Amino acid sequence: YMQFSTTANKLATTNTPPLGLKFLIAKAFKSFHKLLNYFPLPHISNYSFSQQLVAAMDMVKRLVAEKPVVIFSQSNCCMSYSVKSLICSFGANPTVYEIDKIPNGQNIERALLQLGCRSSVPAVFIGEQFIGGASEVISLNVQNKLSQLLIRARAIFIWS
Repeated sequence: YMQFSTTANKLATTNTPPLGLKFLIAKAFKSFHKLLNYFPLPHISNYSFSQQLVAAMDMVKRLVAEKPVVIFSQSNCCMSYSVKSLICSFGANPTVYEIDKIPNGQNIERALLQLGCRSSVPAVFIGEQFIGGASEVISLNVQNKLSQLLIRARAIFIWS
């Protein structure tokens, strides 16, 4: 608490951010470039930060467009596990991107936020449409609508 209070007082009395903040911003920017190397984009070094965010959003849209069911998850999240298990119980084979395992997955999470997802995982897309998180998927299942979405997305073919 004392260290935070001292930092807050410094911020209040100066117009420049503390060195630590500059370091974190630089580190985040550098990590973002690592993510973009993992998912290559043309001439990325010429992009501004906002253009890179747009590029990351486009990358998420491309990942979602490639498969009928895509789940952005974290490997240690019990709700993500439950949603994956529920969707698999229908016979679907979702494509799962563990954002805590992808280099600097925080940027993917930021892109998901920009696309309208909540910050919590899982973020479920069925047929390129954002469905929501665990509560929305479970609600659709209780209403017997999840199977129909999976059929329309061609993730499954027959459900009784």
